Amino acid sequence: MASVIALPCRKADNCNITRYVFSSKEELMKKIFSIIFVLVIAVGFASTPVFADAGKGQKIFIKLMKKPCGFNGGEMAKKYTQAEWKEINDAGKLNEELLKQCPSAKPLNDRYVPHVYDFLYNYASDSGNVPAC
Repeated sequence: MASVIALPCRKADNCNITRYVFSSKEELMKKIFSIIFVLVIAVGFASTPVFADAGKGQKIFIKLMKKPCGFNGGEMAKKYTQAEWKEINDAGKLNEELLKQCPSAKPLNDRYVPHVYDFLYNYASDSGNVPAC
């Protein structure tokens, strides 16, 4: 038995094809599943860069900031509380603050800032966390 999906067709559109006919329910389910699968994958890829990662921020700090600063990321993070780091980041002054603490360091690339912020926020003085760097 064929499954039929009726699509609306107005007379003004002058359309001859108003239905998609599938030979079985399995074929219909495969098509629906394929569409849902593609949408889920697309949303997953689109949202990946949105999330910051404290581990990545720690690696960035070690690679780019540890030597010019003369101290590790844990010491930098402990300079402020989570609320203070959030206020600095929300004001868009994280790079400036890092350069104030480490004058010989270069400014971070804009794409690194969310990751470094996440690291500093997660290991701030009032967080109770201790980084391994």
